[in-house]
Amino acid sequence: MSKKTWLEKLNHKRECLPEIKEISCEKLIKVTGAGKMLIPAPLEIDALMRKVPEGLLITTDDIRKYLNNKYGTVYTCPLCTGIFSKIAAFASEEVLPSPAIEINPYWRTLKTKGEINDKYPGGLKKQTELLEKEGHKILAKGKKFFVKDYHKALFKF
Repeated sequence: MSKKTWLEKLNHKRECLPEIKEISCEKLIKVTGAGKMLIPAPLEIDALMRKVPEGLLITTDDIRKYLNNKYGTVYTCPLCTGIFSKIAAFASEEVLPSPAIEINPYWRTLKTKGEINDKYPGGLKKQTELLEKEGHKILAKGKKFFVKDYHKALFKF
């Protein structure tokens, strides 16, 4: 059995997602309040990441907040959002040899608090280079890297 490509993973379950469910976990209800939760679609995460213009940034939290507003939910799964942003990043790199397909500027999508995502293609080194090329300053805090004053460059959907 052959391994799925990143592009196949990006398109996986496209007829099933997004999915909205009632929150039933008491622990989660204490944090978010009662309501519905969203399991996003990988293609929708990819589309949102593609909207961010050069010089601007978003965080996975921004994506989740946008999706909560769009779907009327109180919670969007952060694990799925992170995994799907990684899939979108690798799928973009996978199609790089094709000039017909516009690349997803995945390096502009940060983790919470402006942290650079080390799980994107090329790791921290590549993300740092691409962000610095767009004029951002990078700060090291231990083993983690952050975009300085990232909140000043946040893209609004």
